[in-house]
Amino acid sequence: MKPASVKLALMRRYTAMLSLTLLLGACAAPAKLSHPVLRDDVPLAGLQTATRDGWPDAQWWHAYGDPQLDQLITIALKNSPDLEQARSRLLNAQQSVRLAAAQAGLNINGSAQFERQRISKNGIISLLPQNFTIDPWYNQADLGLQAQYTFDWWGKKRSSIEAALDQAHAAEAQRSAAALTIQNAVADTYFGWQGDEARLALSNQLVAAQTRFLHIAELRVARGVDLEDTAQQAKADLAAAREMNVALVGSAAIRKVALASLLGIAPADLPTLQVKPLPEVDSRVPADARLDLIARRPDIAASRWQVEAALKQTEVARAQFFPDLSISAMAGLSSLEVGKLLSTDSRAFSLTPALHLPIFEGGQLQANYGISKAQLAGAVAGYNSTVIDAARDVANQALTAQQIAARRKEQSAQITANERLVATAQARQNQGVRDARESIAAAAQLLQQRDDAASLQAQAVSTDLALIKALGGGYHASSDTASAKTSSPSPSNPSGDDAHERH
Repeated sequence: MKPASVKLALMRRYTAMLSLTLLLGACAAPAKLSHPVLRDDVPLAGLQTATRDGWPDAQWWHAYGDPQLDQLITIALKNSPDLEQARSRLLNAQQSVRLAAAQAGLNINGSAQFERQRISKNGIISLLPQNFTIDPWYNQADLGLQAQYTFDWWGKKRSSIEAALDQAHAAEAQRSAAALTIQNAVADTYFGWQGDEARLALSNQLVAAQTRFLHIAELRVARGVDLEDTAQQAKADLAAAREMNVALVGSAAIRKVALASLLGIAPADLPTLQVKPLPEVDSRVPADARLDLIARRPDIAASRWQVEAALKQTEVARAQFFPDLSISAMAGLSSLEVGKLLSTDSRAFSLTPALHLPIFEGGQLQANYGISKAQLAGAVAGYNSTVIDAARDVANQALTAQQIAARRKEQSAQITANERLVATAQARQNQGVRDARESIAAAAQLLQQRDDAASLQAQAVSTDLALIKALGGGYHASSDTASAKTSSPSPSNPSGDDAHERH
C-alpha cells in the first residue's frame, strides 16, 4: 500500500472515531433549556389610589430640602459596615468574572529547573556489561514553555463567563438595595426624631397647662368650693401629661442613638441637629408603577440576574456531557550537561491533542445537571416571590398613605373646632363670666389634638419614606431587565459609588 493511501485511511479512521465520539456525547446530553417565563409587570391593577407623574429621584432625600438630612446620609454611606459588605460581595463577583475569563483562554507557562541526581548502582546500572562503567551521578537541566488550550465547542466556558457576569450584575444591584436600605433608615430615624421633638414641645405646653389647672383646683378645694375629687383628677391628668413627656424624651434619645449606629459613629459624635418642622409629603404612586416597577426595584433586578446566572449554569452542566478537545504544546531545551543546554541539539518539542469523553461516570453528570435545574427553578421562584412582595409593599404603603391623609383631614377639622372653643372660653374668661379653668381645659384639649396631628404627620412622613423605598428609591436599570438575557443593566449609583442611577 502506498504511503498516501495509508495516510488517507488513517485520516478516515480518525474522522470516523471523532464523529462517533461526538454522536455518543450528543445522544447522552439533555435538551437545551428554554428561557423561563418571568413576570414583566406587577399585580397593581386593583390599587385604587391617586397617581402622580415621575418616580423618586436618584438622590430622593434632597426633595425634603433639609441639609441636615443630606449630611447624615452622606456620613452613613461612607461609614456603613452593611454597605461595605455589599461592596466586598460586588468586588468578589467582579473578580470571579476575571477568573472565569482567564480560565477560558490560552494558558502559557514557563519553566526552568536544574536537577542533580544519583542513580542506584543496584538498579538499571547493574544490568550493564562488567567492562562498561558509568558515573551514577548526573545533572539534568531543562528550560521550556508549555501552552494549553481547550476548544469551547459546546459553550461551557462561555456560559461560565456569562454566569459569573450575571452574578456580578446581581451583586451590583444588591449593593444598590443595601444603599437604599441605609438611606431610608437614616431618613426615617431622623424624621422620627424631629417628630418626637415637635411633640415634646407640645407636651411641655400641656404639662404647664395641667400644672396651672391643678393649682387652681387645689385652691378651690382648700376654700371649700370644690370637692377633693377635683384636685385628684387634676393630679391624674398632670401625671399622664408628665408620663407622655418622659416617654417622648426617651424616644428622642433612643432615636439619636439609633441614628448614630446607622452612621457608624458614637452618639457623642453626631452632628449638632436643629429642630425643624416635619416636611409635607405627596405619597402618590407613579401612574406606570405596574409596568415599570420591575426595572425600578434593585431587589427585583438582583433576582432577575440570579435567574440569568442559574440558566447559564445549566448550560455549563449540559456541556459536561459533550467531549472536550484540548491541545498542549511544549518547546524547550533539555540537556544532561549544563554547558550544552543552549545548543541547538538540546531542543525538545511536543504537540499533544487530547480528547476527553465521559462514558461511564456513575450518574454524576445527570446529578449535576439536575442540581443546576433545581437551582434555576429556585431562582425563578425567588424572582416571582420578589415581584409579588414588591407589589404588596407598594400597595400597602400607598393605601396606608391614603388612610393617613384622610385621618389628617379629619384631624385638621377637629383642631379648627377646638381653636374656636379656646377662643370662646378665653373670651368668657376675659368678660368675667367664667374662671380660668374652662380656658385652660380647652387649651389642654387643643394641645392634645395638635399632638395627635403631629403624630399623624410623623406617620405620614414615615409612610412616604417607606413608599419611596418600595418604589426603588431612584434605582433604575439602564436597560429593561426583561431583556437581561441579551443586555446588561447597569445598577444605579446615586452618591458616589453607592446610590442609584440618576435619570
